[in-house]
Amino acid sequence: MSYFDAASAAPLHPVARQALHASLDEGWADPARLYREGRRARMLLDAAREAAAEAVGCRPDELVFTPSGTRAVHLGVAGALAGRRRTGDHLIVSAVEHSSVLHAAEAHEAAGGTVTRLAVDRTAAVDPAAYADALRPGTALACLQSANHEVGTEQPVAEVAEACRAAGVPLLVDAAQSLGWGAVPGAWSLLAASAHKWGGPSGVGLLVVRKGARFAPQGPGDERESGRSAGFENIPAIVAAAASLRAVRAEAEREAARLRELTGRIRDRVPALVPDVEVVGDPERRLPGVVTFSCLYVDGETLLHELDRAGFSVSSGSSCTSSTLTPSHVLRAMGVLSEGNVRVSLPPGTPAEDVERFLEVLPGTVAGVRARLGAPDTRAGAPGAGADRVVDALGRRCPVPVIELAKVFGEVPLGGTVRVLSDDEAARLDIPAWCEMRGQEYVGEEPADRGAAYVVRRVS
Repeated sequence: MSYFDAASAAPLHPVARQALHASLDEGWADPARLYREGRRARMLLDAAREAAAEAVGCRPDELVFTPSGTRAVHLGVAGALAGRRRTGDHLIVSAVEHSSVLHAAEAHEAAGGTVTRLAVDRTAAVDPAAYADALRPGTALACLQSANHEVGTEQPVAEVAEACRAAGVPLLVDAAQSLGWGAVPGAWSLLAASAHKWGGPSGVGLLVVRKGARFAPQGPGDERESGRSAGFENIPAIVAAAASLRAVRAEAEREAARLRELTGRIRDRVPALVPDVEVVGDPERRLPGVVTFSCLYVDGETLLHELDRAGFSVSSGSSCTSSTLTPSHVLRAMGVLSEGNVRVSLPPGTPAEDVERFLEVLPGTVAGVRARLGAPDTRAGAPGAGADRVVDALGRRCPVPVIELAKVFGEVPLGGTVRVLSDDEAARLDIPAWCEMRGQEYVGEEPADRGAAYVVRRVS
């Protein structure tokens, strides 16, 4: 079995396992106590904090451990907004932030605050100028991920941080995906991360609040972790998290070059091996181990199950694999194809042979799923004659509306249109993306008795 979902959770690093086992015997006591066992636990906790701070590039007294990366984000956003309450209640986030940031933004908005959600381009990258323009008087906090969790695009954190610094606004960086590869550049003010993303144990996050940043912890608190994260510290897990962060950093330069070459193979060869595929995310400015692509005319859930049966564990942002039947907010914000979406995120140590086997298995797997869905063979279509067409795909889910569109499109003359009736939310994203991929004109969306009508004009 080949595990290709490290962006969700990386396998436990051997150093983390060793540190966890070793500290179970020494780090069980209360580090706030003055007796021998407490002092021993405090030494372990302090050493872990110093090691993590060195990796982040901050002072040890600026870093606290939290029960998760999500909790670190929530504590960071709430504390920073409360600390700058007199300045204003305006929060800035990008449209592709992790759900933990977006949920914190929704909570702030529900409490009466204002939120600006900045758009991204088709690679999922933000424009630093857009952040600069959004930094109006009354802005309390800006948030930006260091790298996107679904497509791997690295964000211009240093440029955004400089704009925020010039405006006197703190920047909170969600560094969960990138911290294992290196420190986050720029004059950011707050940072959150999660150990299970770099090969540490789950249940450990970290929050950094740099000196000078106004911060007022919210919710019930206690004396632990500088009053910023309440509750008894899980010292064995914290020690393992810090040890694994140091270990992966020592291997990062060599492993990044190797994984970048492997994901580069996937980026280059998948479009040649599988017709009607869109590789998404920035081709250069990206995380070393992440590559994401979407396949037309494919049910994403079926594709993931078939790849699992073939021995590959991958992830997806496709609406076909979610209970809500809506595309991921990241793919939606990018305006790219969502159906048949596959995210491959290679953990450190992935053998090249596993990637080659994946490239051998993928074409037949996609072809099999398409055949079962009755998808057209777009490699052999020829223009035909006929009037404008209406495709009724009401009540049918991704990827069927696009499949039905493709089936009739060859019968439409140049300049003719196809009107696709659909009540599937994914069609609003996937039909324009199909037009972009096929070089056809997306006319727009029209109201209908049920759902909407998506109009496509044939131009070639």
